[in-house]
Amino acid sequence: MSRIIHVYGNWKMNHLKSDVINFISKLSESVIELDCKQGVCPQSIHLSMIIEAFAKKGILVGSQNCSHEAFGAFTGDNSPQALKDIGVNFTLVGHSERRSIFNEGHEILNLKAKKALECNLDVVFCVGETLEERENNKTFDVLKEQLAEGLKGISKSDLSRVILAYEPVWAIGTGKVATPMQAEETHQFIRKFVSEELEFIAEDVFILYGGSVKPSNAKGLFEMANIDGGLVGGASLKAEDYLELCKIADRTMK
Repeated sequence: MSRIIHVYGNWKMNHLKSDVINFISKLSESVIELDCKQGVCPQSIHLSMIIEAFAKKGILVGSQNCSHEAFGAFTGDNSPQALKDIGVNFTLVGHSERRSIFNEGHEILNLKAKKALECNLDVVFCVGETLEERENNKTFDVLKEQLAEGLKGISKSDLSRVILAYEPVWAIGTGKVATPMQAEETHQFIRKFVSEELEFIAEDVFILYGGSVKPSNAKGLFEMANIDGGLVGGASLKAEDYLELCKIADRTMK
């Protein structure tokens, strides 16, 4: 089965207003018809700008995070219901920085994923191991736990709106990248786990790779049978690099 390749950019806590305007301008000037699925996740304060600019261009807009509740006394959090209301299409859940810096564990991530889906936001659910865990041959054990606990209780119909993103923590923002075969092996394991343990149709699951994806290595990754695109960090900050990644994804699908 040939799946659509996704190129989702996670801008993290980068860009001022002027940078966002520049990105929008450059991408708008270069927009061409592409078959790959495109999306960007700006800081929450820039979401409305991106939504307004890209709503009619087929580029999806994602939030980098959301609350585990739709509304309430959660100062500084982003309501998934309010995100949906302004036109956000999806949210990231479980990014390694949320897990490590903000100490978000399985239970809160599971609640966030469920609430986002309940509020009709699609979810990009992130999993991945540290360098120490990989060197100790614990990669698959870590992924099993993150997937089983993070997606616990989510119905099969809702799982169809969950995209998985494998992000080896040791490759995020470090310049290191898993080789295409390393990434493929792990994606294959994730697809098998989803099929056997979550009883979801494996071929219907989109699994993105995240970890220093850039134009120079994207082709090798996107050509792998079980890698359905990238959750891209630094290389998505410049419109030229982001567009090149989308073109590579598009050519790979031909």
